[in-house]
Amino acid sequence: MLTVRYPGIRVEDGNPEKIFDTVIREDRFKIHLNNSLLIEQVASNEMLRELGAGFVICEGLAETVESVVSTGTEIWVEADVRRFADLEMRTGGGHGVKQNVPPRVISSLTMAPDAVYAATAEIHSDTWQQTGGVHCSVLVREGGVVAKSCDIGRHNTVDKVVGAAELAGVDRGECCLGCTGRQPSGMVGKVANAGIPILISRAAPTDKGILLAEEANVTLINFSRGNRFTIFAHPERIEGILPGIRHDKTIEWG
Repeated sequence: MLTVRYPGIRVEDGNPEKIFDTVIREDRFKIHLNNSLLIEQVASNEMLRELGAGFVICEGLAETVESVVSTGTEIWVEADVRRFADLEMRTGGGHGVKQNVPPRVISSLTMAPDAVYAATAEIHSDTWQQTGGVHCSVLVREGGVVAKSCDIGRHNTVDKVVGAAELAGVDRGECCLGCTGRQPSGMVGKVANAGIPILISRAAPTDKGILLAEEANVTLINFSRGNRFTIFAHPERIEGILPGIRHDKTIEWG
């Protein structure tokens, strides 16, 4: 159960009214990698196997996972770890390891602007409309939704849809990822580690997020709302944009 009903007092135009409102639950889960505790993660209580698989992949610890078991508040992941020496167990809502520079994403995927609009339209959540307390991510392949996740943490939503693709055997290099959250380097790094070539967000980037997207060969699209979006990195994957307009990488310092 993602939500609970809590009593409150709503005040409108100075007039109080007793209400029950829908509130998102906050839970904590321990992710174990190869029988060692990796992180205690704040997350929403669904898609827990996907969370474990996706976290290991998105943090760059392994390219694939061998098995995932979820029991209560414990998630057990088995994987062939490639950079075990860089693990730093922490607690929190997003990062659990010391993040390395991800490998460059290799993919021939391109998208038409209409496909970007369509993917953006899928980044919605009934849970957000009920609570205002979650983020949403969606993984899209050939116009169809591979996976969708809502969670109190924007990092978790990325982990969960990536984990869903891994468990279903979907080629992530053929997918784009859309999400509600802003895109600092940590978020872009997760997508790059997962081998996803196109990242679409309704929200803003940061400068480090843009620079990492350029370095990791990720097409970074932000402020995607309605019939408009802004491309900050690798516009060549969006059909019809180049060479019609020159992509100037010069930075203006404000």
